[in-house]
Amino acid sequence: MLLFIRWNISPEIFRIDGFALRYYSLAFMLAFLASYRIMAYMLDSEGKSRMILDRLLIYVVAGTIIGARLGHCLFYEFGYYRHHLLEIVLPFRWGSTGIEWTGYQGLASHGGAIGILVATGWFAHRYKLSWIWLLDRLAVVVPLAGGLVRIGNFFNAEIVGLPSQLPWAVIFERVDDIPRHPAQLYEAACYFIIFALLIFLYKKNKAARKPGYLFGLLLILVFSTRFLIEFVKENQEAFENGHLLNMGQLLSLPLIAAGFYFLCFYNRQHDKK
Repeated sequence: MLLFIRWNISPEIFRIDGFALRYYSLAFMLAFLASYRIMAYMLDSEGKSRMILDRLLIYVVAGTIIGARLGHCLFYEFGYYRHHLLEIVLPFRWGSTGIEWTGYQGLASHGGAIGILVATGWFAHRYKLSWIWLLDRLAVVVPLAGGLVRIGNFFNAEIVGLPSQLPWAVIFERVDDIPRHPAQLYEAACYFIIFALLIFLYKKNKAARKPGYLFGLLLILVFSTRFLIEFVKENQEAFENGHLLNMGQLLSLPLIAAGFYFLCFYNRQHDKK
């Protein structure tokens, strides 16, 4: 047991009365801040106005949070939330002892991805921009943001891995006393590598020469990573147990397929127009 890493860090950085700043919240804020700065760099390098980015930020933040929340409620706990519709939007529930603060526990990354697509599509339509142009630029920063959020999950001791005897296995003491794969860190590391690849390709002018290429590559790499790492993660909900593929893997498949479409076929159809 001495070979394994014991993890019992409090998820809260500090607390003042009823307010607590959590590492997960900080990771979310850093994700949006870092994404904003990199997007600003890309717009400056292309001679685009930063006003686009200031407006886009509101759409992306709203799309991410609303999509992630709805994704969790619909994909993972629909049996509960179909009878408690108000709890989807309210950060509290009525328990046996009165009002219980929940703080929107339960966010799904696939729902967040769908929310971003809807929000950016609406934004592009409203401001007369090319949706694919926008998605190719967002594709560069999405894996960086995803990696930071997964580090937040690690501090929360959530989305834990399956039991493991590897020397780098982690014992999440707030969960149990079993050494497990640090699946959150596996995923974060993969996302940071994908980010490095995509920003390299962006600097090589790939987005300008092949519209849809970076977005398609993002979908393939990120959701293939998610699909594979799910094999060493605990299922999030009991209904997934005993199935060949869990919900995260099933939701990843159509997004991977969409990635191959943008990577292999979008430009051919686009060039014919």
